[in-house]
Amino acid sequence: MNLLEAIILGLIQGLTEFLPVSSSGHLELGKYLFGINAETNFYFSIVVHGATVLSTIIVLWKEIVDLARGFFRFQWNEQTSYLTKIAISLIPTAIAGFFMQDIAAKYFTGNMTSLGIQFIITAIMLLIPLLIRPKERSIGYFDSFVIGFAQAFAILPAISRSGATIATGMMLGNKKADIAKFSFLMVLIPVIGANLIEIRSGNFTTEGTSVTVIIAGFITAFVSGYFACKWMINLVRKGNLAWFAAYCIIVGIFSILLGLHVI
Repeated sequence: MNLLEAIILGLIQGLTEFLPVSSSGHLELGKYLFGINAETNFYFSIVVHGATVLSTIIVLWKEIVDLARGFFRFQWNEQTSYLTKIAISLIPTAIAGFFMQDIAAKYFTGNMTSLGIQFIITAIMLLIPLLIRPKERSIGYFDSFVIGFAQAFAILPAISRSGATIATGMMLGNKKADIAKFSFLMVLIPVIGANLIEIRSGNFTTEGTSVTVIIAGFITAFVSGYFACKWMINLVRKGNLAWFAAYCIIVGIFSILLGLHVI
């Protein structure tokens, strides 16, 4: 991987981590187009994912500090209730990660046909809220579990994590102003946890990836992720995800054609 490829992939990761179009799916597509070996550059993927986690923490810093203060009062309050909802949302994700990790790993192998189908599934999820418009309500404990169940499907590379959770929240009638922040906060622990597990496993190598390349990818992913996170929170308030659905359909068809060697 050279410097230009690192910057492009970092930009892709930063923008698509928060937009409902799947960052992992775009990284897989980008690596395929650049002819980058996924295994020898797996460390790069961990670094750019870490960069977007950091950008999320900075954008939502006030909310995170407020939750921490409420939690360390060691009493039941609004903050501990919210953290309980996040914990409930993590149950399906933890189960999927534990039992389906080996199955999901098979989809991170450059199979463009499978990737394309997953992009189209993401598009369908984004379109459903346009048809289902329930009465608006706050995020409840049951809603948290259902949203977490939707996130569990994002173990596949081109199923958008933010797309699945935000669309599900909208289908449940959760307030648009709340669902994006909840979606981004609930994803912090799974992403950080998954990266730590991969780092501890040592099942990767930095061969062929220089420190300069890794730093360039990190900075690009962080900066683009910061602005994408802020933009997405404001965008969800308007509730229109149709353009992202159309984009996922186009990318899905393109990926399928790549897989069939038509283009």
